[in-house]
Amino acid sequence: MSVKLNPDKEVVALVREGLKRTGGYCPCKIVQSEDTKCMCTEFKEQIADPEFHGFCHCMLYYKE
Repeated sequence: MSVKLNPDKEVVALVREGLKRTGGYCPCKIVQSEDTKCMCTEFKEQIADPEFHGFCHCMLYYKE
C-alpha cells in the first residue's frame, strides 16, 4: 500500500490553496471538524481498507 499526492499538479495546487484558506480543513466539506481536518477521517478509513484503491474526497491523495 502506498499513498501519494495526485500526479496532477494543478489539482494539488488548488486543493492546497483551499486548505490554507480553511485552516487545514478539507475545502470540499461544508462542516469543519476534526473528522474533516486533512488527512480526513473518511480517507484514513479508506486507507485501512485493503480493497480500496483510489482518490480521497478532495482528490489530493491517491492510495495505490
